[in-house]
Amino acid sequence: MSVILEFTLDADEFTLGQALSGPPTMEIELERIVPTGKAVLPLIWVTGPTEDLDTFETAVRNHPNVEAFRELDTVGDSRLYRFRWMNDPENLIEELADLDATILEAIGDDQWTFRVRFADHEKLTRFHNFCTDRGIRIHIERTYTLTEDTERGHRFDLSPEQREALVLALRRGYFATPREVELTALADELGISRQAVSDRIRPANEKVLQKALLSAGSQYE
Repeated sequence: MSVILEFTLDADEFTLGQALSGPPTMEIELERIVPTGKAVLPLIWVTGPTEDLDTFETAVRNHPNVEAFRELDTVGDSRLYRFRWMNDPENLIEELADLDATILEAIGDDQWTFRVRFADHEKLTRFHNFCTDRGIRIHIERTYTLTEDTERGHRFDLSPEQREALVLALRRGYFATPREVELTALADELGISRQAVSDRIRPANEKVLQKALLSAGSQYE
C-alpha cells in the first residue's frame, strides 16, 4: 500500500535547496522531476519581483553545482525553469527518483515543505535511512496512507497526471476569460494528445468542485 510522507527541511540540507536560495521575496515550487537516463531534471516555478528573479537567475547559473539552468516560460510574475546539477550521490531529489517516489508537492525558500508518495513502507524506510546516514535533517510532519479520508490526505482524489494537467491549465490561463491557451498547446507541453489532456482536466475539475462545493453525504460523494 502506498504511503505519503510530509516533511520539512532547511534549504541548506540538500543540493536543490542550496542552489536555489534566493531573496526572501520569492517562492519556489517544484513542478515535477523528469528522469532522463541517469539524470534527473527538476522543473521549477519561481515567483517574485522581476528584479529579484533576474538576480536569482544569475546566482543560480553561477552556482558551482549547477550544470544548466534554462527559463522555459513566463506567466505573470512567475517563471518556469529547467534545472540540471552536477552528479551528486548525496542528492535527496535523485534518491527520491531512484525510489520511484512521486513528489506531490514541494514548495520552499529558506525552508522547504515536501509531500511525497512512496509505493510502500519499505521504500519510505529506505528514504529515511538515506537521510539519516547522510546527516540530512528532515522534520517529519505526518505520514499517512491513501485510504485515510482526511482533509489533508484526501487531496480531492486526483491522480498525479490529473493534478499536473489541472495545475498547468490553471497557470497557462485555460480557465481565464477570454481563454489564454488552448488544449493543443497544453498537450504539446505535456507531450500527450489533445484528447488525453481533455480526459485529465474534465474529471479532475469535477472532483475538485465536488469536494470543494458539495457537502458530505450528497449524491456525488
